[in-house]
Amino acid sequence: MFINRFASYLLLLTSLLATSCQQRPAGNASAEKDTSPGKLPTLQPREAVATFAAGCFWCTEAQFESLRGVREVVSGYAGGDIENPTYEQVGTDQTGHAESIQVYYDPNVIPYDTLLKAFFVGHDATSLNRQGPDVGTQYRSIAFYRTPEEKAAIDAAIRRENESGRYSRPIVTQVVPFKAFYPAEVYHQGYYYDHPDELYVRTISQPKVEKFRERMKNWLKPGVTS
Repeated sequence: MFINRFASYLLLLTSLLATSCQQRPAGNASAEKDTSPGKLPTLQPREAVATFAAGCFWCTEAQFESLRGVREVVSGYAGGDIENPTYEQVGTDQTGHAESIQVYYDPNVIPYDTLLKAFFVGHDATSLNRQGPDVGTQYRSIAFYRTPEEKAAIDAAIRRENESGRYSRPIVTQVVPFKAFYPAEVYHQGYYYDHPDELYVRTISQPKVEKFRERMKNWLKPGVTS
């Protein structure tokens, strides 16, 4: 009986490790990946920027890119102590950064409050330093604010979420002033769409994106299905 349970535990652990956001893509050697930093887009007239951390950025990038009024989403790192960190450095859980996304959007089309709704819809904000199989402070929940008005909006959204009755635990999202955002390596940008058959994307990211789109269906771009 003990041997069977131990074998089952090892199988489960192996499966989780095989579907981790930090797991290197199979058959994709470093020499084949563009590890240079991604580029930040130029801010357009009447456009605003929002920055969030909500677990693996492969998933959250695809979620927010689905929304009407969002022009571009960049995956990267924020909330840490060093400049221009690499994916490997952030993965050590020692730099203080979280996998984050930076959202370039038109507030006349999609209000900041709607982005906050999407943020809480897209991940489990009651999970401390973990989203599914991804464990570590680099996967913590953070809403970065740039103005006092954004901080007030985040605080109000957290109160609403806590009072909604949807959760058995309190929201653990950090509310942090924005300081710097460093784009992740080029090969991480658009990862969800470029690797649809990868195990992590199929088993972890895709169900989360589909659930997100169903709950945010009134805000999806034309042609994006839930």
